[in-house]
Amino acid sequence: MTTFSNGPVADDTIGLLEGLCTTRAIRRYLDEPIPEAVLRDILWAATRAPSGSNRQPFRFLVLTDSDQAKEAKRLIGEAARAMWSEKIRTDGYSKGSGADPKSPKSRMARAMQAYVDDFDAVPCLILPCFVRYRAPSLIEGASMYPAVQNILLAARALGYGGVITGFHGAVTEELHALLGIPDNVEIACTLTLGKPVGGHGPVRRRPMSELVFADGWGQAPEWAQDPPGTRFTSAGPPKSR
Repeated sequence: MTTFSNGPVADDTIGLLEGLCTTRAIRRYLDEPIPEAVLRDILWAATRAPSGSNRQPFRFLVLTDSDQAKEAKRLIGEAARAMWSEKIRTDGYSKGSGADPKSPKSRMARAMQAYVDDFDAVPCLILPCFVRYRAPSLIEGASMYPAVQNILLAARALGYGGVITGFHGAVTEELHALLGIPDNVEIACTLTLGKPVGGHGPVRRRPMSELVFADGWGQAPEWAQDPPGTRFTSAGPPKSR
């Protein structure tokens, strides 16, 4: 146990930069609960996140095994399966490289299918919520999503994993009624957490030179070079954007 000036937190063996570079989206979980002491440390990390004017408009509904939790998981699970089924159809996941079972596209489709099929049984579902205090704006996420990322990083540090989704979108009214969420509070996303089946590892992203510019759009600085051995992905918008 490590003690900081404002309280004790569990020791972790993952360095900050390693955690940033290896926190993957974890969609498969062992069938075991997350201890309350671990949830405490993960959510404590979430509450340390920055927010505009330090208003801290974030709130976190943590759902594990109560009747309300089971019903919330069921509601979102049904929505997730419907939304993923439509995405398979519209995005052509079974066509092109998706027809090759070894392709990244095909592996992603299998992982997502297993995730939505088992959504009702995830060990922990967290609904990060935003307490609205002014008219909606494009920048309010800056006061919400750093806390969400803190959850994923803290989970990684403590041997757990999770993934962000928007599957709640189709059932927000039902969730508000079920969980007594006030009208001025928005569900920002869903997070599922659990002990990973498999593990974390280096994430793959596009090269820095495609993502980091200096002094003008599209102008990559000479220092924007990935470390040797970095693996890349071609996912995302076309390079011309």
